[in-house]
Amino acid sequence: MNPMSRKKSPSLFPEFKTSPTPGYQLEMSYIEQGLKPVAGVDEAGRGPLAGPVVAAAVVLPEKLPEQSPLWKVRDSKSLSPEQRRQLYEIIAAEARDLAWAMCSPREIDRMNILAATLEAMIRAVSALDPRPGLCLVDGNQSLPHKLPSKAVIKGDAKCLSIAAASIVAKCVRDQIMDELDRIHPGYGFKEHKGYATATHKKAVRDLGPSPAHRLTFRGVKDLSRD
Repeated sequence: MNPMSRKKSPSLFPEFKTSPTPGYQLEMSYIEQGLKPVAGVDEAGRGPLAGPVVAAAVVLPEKLPEQSPLWKVRDSKSLSPEQRRQLYEIIAAEARDLAWAMCSPREIDRMNILAATLEAMIRAVSALDPRPGLCLVDGNQSLPHKLPSKAVIKGDAKCLSIAAASIVAKCVRDQIMDELDRIHPGYGFKEHKGYATATHKKAVRDLGPSPAHRLTFRGVKDLSRD
């Protein structure tokens, strides 16, 4: 993605004053135990019929002053596309390190979506330098990897680093889907990002699946047989 601006806006999203704020307490508790750096890990794109699954890993600074714009970070699902874009710029400028990785539709078909999601997470974490002392992973499953990790259910709403990773993964995946829309016109990837909307299903019926589709997913293999 393009280099991000370091410009900060203290009035960014004033409506968040009454919204739940992901905390940094869990990360700090492990940092104080010497398990550092601590990386938040999350993914985007487990459910769509097309496109890759993208994972991101984000390491935030050990100390966050009250005025840090990173406190504006929220779970990506609660944000508009423009809010995510602005927060991506802040994360890219302020994070100690970040990385993203993906598994392609063919890898998803070969592995299954759960295995592909975990593999994308491992790839993202492995790209961090230095390697994290602990990975906090959104969901109920830790990473099948030698690096220590801890699953955090609803972590994107609880942990600032996981919420940051959710934004990075979502922004990167959306950009990939916009590019796939250009490469494979007619499916509407730019609008629905590969999810199973009525217009997307109709396009699969009319055109058949594209190379970007997950051929083992119900809604692709079934519709393409009609």
